[in-house]
Amino acid sequence: MTSDNDRRRGLLARLRGRPVARSRGRRRLGAAVRLVAALMLAGGAYTVLAPGASAQENPPLSSAAADGKALFDVSCVSCHGRNAQGIEGRGPSLIGVGAASVEFQVGTGRMPMARQEAQAARKPVVFKPDQIDQLAAYVQELGGGPVVPAGDNLQAGGNIAIGGELYRINCSQCHAFSGGGGALSSGKYAPSLAPATDRQIYAAMLSGPQNMPVFGDNQITPEQKADIIAYIQQTLKEQGDPGGFNLGRYGPSTEGVAIFLVGIVALVFASLWIAGKS
Repeated sequence: MTSDNDRRRGLLARLRGRPVARSRGRRRLGAAVRLVAALMLAGGAYTVLAPGASAQENPPLSSAAADGKALFDVSCVSCHGRNAQGIEGRGPSLIGVGAASVEFQVGTGRMPMARQEAQAARKPVVFKPDQIDQLAAYVQELGGGPVVPAGDNLQAGGNIAIGGELYRINCSQCHAFSGGGGALSSGKYAPSLAPATDRQIYAAMLSGPQNMPVFGDNQITPEQKADIIAYIQQTLKEQGDPGGFNLGRYGPSTEGVAIFLVGIVALVFASLWIAGKS
């Protein structure tokens, strides 16, 4: 009797457990179906919305920038990379340098470089003015950066006296007091300011080419930049050399050599003359 009762109880327990097992299996199956549906819905939404998001992150180039990209792909990509990210040992990244850097480097013929040197020298300009503007627009839209204000006269309203003081404090150590430039370390040099235009001087202050530090608007305000440009253009370039022969305007080094040579020669001849008279 005991064994029969046990068998009956086990059978009843198994019969009672089947609906419970079936209900658990259905719930798990339903959860799996819902999960797959949710993943499909999320994937569909991403497929629909992703192109719009990428389009907003990478807006289309303007007409000028598109023309600049075509020029860049022909003349600059071999050194600066396909996306202007730079190539080690060839050329730096152009992301963030802005239109000011392009205007200075390309507008003075320093770029494109014929070969790797300690410093890019000023050369005849390769590109036309409108092509330079297109290259500058492309680099600007690619990564942003400083931009030179519009117009060719950037010294309007500049104070020459203040500009001279700012020049002597910030620029004369490298470009010399006369603006003739000077030698630096490792084969580099500060170029002469004689051929520089208002825009080129402004672009150089914004971009800091070669060894030159960057003078952003936080360091030297736009008004002070106009003062410096006015001093360079109206004083260093237009005024003559009241002392006579300027010896290349290289500063005290050439003046000291000239004075030494002239003085020694004069003393030798004076000594010979005195000796002859005596």
